[in-house]
Amino acid sequence: MRRLTIALSFLLLVACAQVGGPPRLLPAGRFGLEVVQEGEVTTFRRGELRFTYVPGLGWTPPLEAGLPPPEGDRLPLEVVRAAGLVQAPEAGVRYSADGRRLRLVLDLPGGDVVQPVLSELTPYPGRLELGLPYFLPGLEEVRPPGLGLSFRYEKEATQLTLVPPPGRLYRYRSFLLDNPRRYVLDVYYLEPEREEEVAPGFFYRERWAWTPEPVRIYSLQALPGRWRMEPVGRPGERRPLPEMAPGALALLNGGYFDGRTATPIGLWVREGVPLSFPYGRSALFWEGESVFAGRPQFAAWVELPDGRQVRVGLNLARARYTAYTLPGAVGRAGEGVHLVQGERIVATLPAPAELPEGHWALGFPLAEPLARTGERLRLLVRLEPPVSYALEAGPLLIQAGANVFDPAAEPFRDRAPVEAVAAQSAVAWTQDGGLFFIVTEPMRPEALARVLQEMGFWGAIRMDGGGSAQLWVKGQLKNPNGGPLGVRPVVSGLALYPR
Repeated sequence: MRRLTIALSFLLLVACAQVGGPPRLLPAGRFGLEVVQEGEVTTFRRGELRFTYVPGLGWTPPLEAGLPPPEGDRLPLEVVRAAGLVQAPEAGVRYSADGRRLRLVLDLPGGDVVQPVLSELTPYPGRLELGLPYFLPGLEEVRPPGLGLSFRYEKEATQLTLVPPPGRLYRYRSFLLDNPRRYVLDVYYLEPEREEEVAPGFFYRERWAWTPEPVRIYSLQALPGRWRMEPVGRPGERRPLPEMAPGALALLNGGYFDGRTATPIGLWVREGVPLSFPYGRSALFWEGESVFAGRPQFAAWVELPDGRQVRVGLNLARARYTAYTLPGAVGRAGEGVHLVQGERIVATLPAPAELPEGHWALGFPLAEPLARTGERLRLLVRLEPPVSYALEAGPLLIQAGANVFDPAAEPFRDRAPVEAVAAQSAVAWTQDGGLFFIVTEPMRPEALARVLQEMGFWGAIRMDGGGSAQLWVKGQLKNPNGGPLGVRPVVSGLALYPR
């Protein structure tokens, strides 16, 4: 709860609209008062309590005559207090509503006040009734769209009743914040969870996860022994996912890519043939229905014109000689760089140099070149252990049932994939061979790792996220995605087929 209150304290300042100051006049009916009009004389009564206002004379005892007059059936705040209708401490009111949640924030008065009852994600049956130990005249200005709200003022509390739209999933929670003191009430009315079998052994589900805010999880489950998975797409080409594998039962976006050149960032192996070389992050590996994930173990060499082979580093795994396969600036200051197209050195430049699309490069100490411009240079990479299929993405989320999310362990120069609130995409699996394609509403990767561990997965890895995060089932996009330009085309994806 401490982590929750700290995380939300700033959000409350920007997410809740300040209701205007408490209204000067309040409906008498809110206090359970009956209003009797006899000529110009107005009497307010409830049980044995009775007080009257006479125009020209003012209020009759027990009230002071000079208190402000009523307006029809509405009473001034000064009269409410003088008549003893409320004795609870007054709290200010702010609120926000977004179609799935109403948030009430009460700014509590100083000093010792009665503590409200606190709760954590408590279900309610579609009608929520709460007694809050404060006088809340600011509720008169709260009008959340699509939500039935009613309340009445009692001497020691305000009785609140909320009726959200029917057919939803209902939860509420409340907590306190300090400095300044606030009481927060969140009332959720969420779209129902759903599940359907889309093919024998394949189930599509929509669930809610709490992070602590509710996040919709869209997933496709394949039972053990029922599925076959293939990487789809083509390096250097961005396409809509459904066009990559029209006959697939389900499609999930794949790994990262350079948006300008559509060059894959990281390892990509299809039927044992590497289409893209390792970058240095975690990758998804599979053979048949055996799935695992981790940092690719590989060795790289260059074959020289005379047939000799020299061990080199690869991309972020730098060494004395380093091969680079991703377009952009390559090499370190003080080095030389061979630009290679196919197996021919087309230029030798000082580092850092710009590596164009369709080329690879070799960085080397200036005093120790391995070849010259125009000569042949061949790049060889061996994966350990060799696998038929692999796709690099990352970071790794779950391994052997444990949460292993560690953003510092993987090379992300752009921190958005490991820190930003964005739509997340993941592949997860169970120990018995079940496979899941998962996409979420915007959340942080660290929260995704916690959620997947709580769901009991044996392993999980994050794929590309944000606008690329897509789950297609039977040709339909299941997660909200896209904007004015539509659904984002990607370079790689994962296609799932029934066996």
